[in-house]
Amino acid sequence: MSLQTVLELLGKQKIVEAMVRSQASRQHELVEGITHKQHIAELHSVLARQSATEIGRILEAVPVEDAQRLWPLLPPDRINDVLWEISSVLGGQLAGARVPEFRQGQVAAYVVVDGRIRILDLESRADFDGLQPLWIDILDATRSERGWIARHYGLELPNPEELTDLEVSARFYEEESDEVHLHSNFLLAREDKARSVPVAFIIHDKILFTVRNEELPVFRLQRLRARNQPSKAFDCKDMLLDLYGADVEYSADQLEDTYSTLRRVGQEVLGESLSDTDASRILSDIAEEEDLNGLIRGNMLDTQRAVSFLIRGRFLSPSQTEDAKEILRDIDSLNSHTTFLFEKINFLMDATIGFINVNQNRRVTQLTVVSVVFMPLNVLAGVGGMSEFSMMTQGIPWPISYSAFTISLLLVGWATYLILKNFEKRRIKGRVVDNSVRK
Repeated sequence: MSLQTVLELLGKQKIVEAMVRSQASRQHELVEGITHKQHIAELHSVLARQSATEIGRILEAVPVEDAQRLWPLLPPDRINDVLWEISSVLGGQLAGARVPEFRQGQVAAYVVVDGRIRILDLESRADFDGLQPLWIDILDATRSERGWIARHYGLELPNPEELTDLEVSARFYEEESDEVHLHSNFLLAREDKARSVPVAFIIHDKILFTVRNEELPVFRLQRLRARNQPSKAFDCKDMLLDLYGADVEYSADQLEDTYSTLRRVGQEVLGESLSDTDASRILSDIAEEEDLNGLIRGNMLDTQRAVSFLIRGRFLSPSQTEDAKEILRDIDSLNSHTTFLFEKINFLMDATIGFINVNQNRRVTQLTVVSVVFMPLNVLAGVGGMSEFSMMTQGIPWPISYSAFTISLLLVGWATYLILKNFEKRRIKGRVVDNSVRK
């Protein structure tokens, strides 16, 4: 529909130009200018509603002279994506020497050079010529950039964000073309908020493709290892297992941090006193650690499913199968740690809430003592406010009578407080004696 609309607008523009050439006059030139601006505005509107993929199809479908008419109408920020959608020949005819480029560090290829893994940052189409990688890592690429890489290697590269709603059973499958697709979640623990980031894995023609939209610590770790250490991973499936193994290590590191945090929180909770402000902060810390522990457990479950799928599908060699089973054993050990942490979190949560209840009970007790102390004072104050009191103190100056009455109130209140305090001491002493007898 968009192609037909563009062709109609271009046809109308050509008709107007032909009419003006056949009937040259100042009035016709004015009409041509107005009509040309209207067509340009309509073409702008049509192209603005199209994606880079659709614009590329339009440019490939129309003649070169029409494509050259449309090219200046494209927004500058979309030209790079459109160049990925059209052939290099047409791109040279429209954009001259400009070629589509990736952003720095966006697409990286891992190749074997002299027995070591070498990382190459790919920036343009020419960098793919003669490339024989083990792994191509695609970070935050646009749809057009992913589409060109997919066409170049003859496969499909999905957007990881579009796979989050898939059922778990649909995340791991094999295509008829022998492509192996896996969709896994990787942990991203930050100071503000921990969360899971989806990553798509595709094994095609002995090349591992990873597609993700965010930088992850596991991938940074793999880059450091590839640069600084000799690697025995000369197979794309070895690279995949190394990534899953690094994910397990990263989750274990986060569990160690959780242990440290809960140890600090436990010392505060089990201290001599805990204010409501401290309890509120501690509850917040416990909730964050509980959320992180849940993410780690879910992440490990997802990794366990992916590795088990590789083993059941017989995609791995015997040595790779042993490495995969080692990853599964590590995951089982981490799951027992997450279970222990859940129990510890529940204990600290209950203990903190218990201290909050103790503080509330202490306040209620204080209010009760105050009410008991002032109960007889209220009765006496009521008597003092009656007219009979004035009759009883008739002949005594009122400053003296009411001063004596006020002093009496203070003495009665103080005596009531001492009686309650002595009673509380006896009750606590009796409880201590009973406990010692029971022991």
